[in-house]
Amino acid sequence: MEKKNIDWSKLGFGYTKTDYRWQATWDDGKWTEDGLITDEKLHLLESACVFHYSQSCFEGLKAYTTKEGKIVTFRPDMNAQRMFDSAKRLEMPPLPVDTFIKSIDEVVRANAAWVPPYGTGCSLYIRPFMIGSGPQIGVAPAPSFTYRVFVMPVGAYFKGAVKPLKLALSDFDRAAPHGTGNIKAGLNYAMSLYPTMEAHRNGYAENVYLDPQTRTYVEETGGANIIFVDQDNNLVVPKSDSILPSITRRSLVYVGEHYLGLKVVERKVRFDEVKNFKECALCGTAAVLAPVGLIHTHEGDIVFPSGMEKMGEICGKLRSTLTGIQDGEIEAPEGWIREIC
Repeated sequence: MEKKNIDWSKLGFGYTKTDYRWQATWDDGKWTEDGLITDEKLHLLESACVFHYSQSCFEGLKAYTTKEGKIVTFRPDMNAQRMFDSAKRLEMPPLPVDTFIKSIDEVVRANAAWVPPYGTGCSLYIRPFMIGSGPQIGVAPAPSFTYRVFVMPVGAYFKGAVKPLKLALSDFDRAAPHGTGNIKAGLNYAMSLYPTMEAHRNGYAENVYLDPQTRTYVEETGGANIIFVDQDNNLVVPKSDSILPSITRRSLVYVGEHYLGLKVVERKVRFDEVKNFKECALCGTAAVLAPVGLIHTHEGDIVFPSGMEKMGEICGKLRSTLTGIQDGEIEAPEGWIREIC
């Protein structure tokens, strides 16, 4: 199969129209599969619920070309379950897990020419989403819904992703106590847009958010979970009911324990502890694992011992092991890799 004529070395993280997308609609109490379509446009009523009450959720996962030339996805069953949970919380009809998996398989297979070759450091980003597409002016769930998956080839989420990033401690909250911070709802990201752009305008790649109730504990950033390495080389993972259960983070925890022999501590992490950690990194589907060198606060900068020039030793091993599993260079745990074609 001939690949698209793309300069993969110059590929960033952005939208590129590909050949096919996959769609299903929910109406009259059931899902109907439209299957593969070619039209990239959605045709919606001005009264669609999503425009007025933000009834939407989404997912993000990737397809890779392995060392053997096979196209695979990474743990799509976990994305399916997370979207199922997000939909339930937002009073949307949960998409059956097997339908989610089918949609991913079919859209990736149909767009196989867009999957970057092995060794480029690029991947095919997959964006499933669901919206309240039916008319709704009163405050209530939509009467009908649209589920769609589209894909695009992407490079690194952060430019120079293996070079440590500068973050800023945000004065804003990402999520409300007992709110929707633990699901992948579009409204969570809308809340973070202004603080994120303020961070960019001030020279920082992202924000660090604290817990919204006490502003004492580390939660996550606007678009990724955050992890730390302490002075004893233990992997320290912030725990909270209002952060997104990242599939990448959970995979890194397993890799740390079972591949690298690290002790993993998942607990609440006070922000005043952060200055004592030796390494810090962001993790998520888009970023995989991106090192952090500095966090700016009103009281001054926290600079991690791993420095601003290269990734710390432990984070480097975590990243290379996880990407090795995804690329087929390292044997994966059972069920982690789904072969598409």
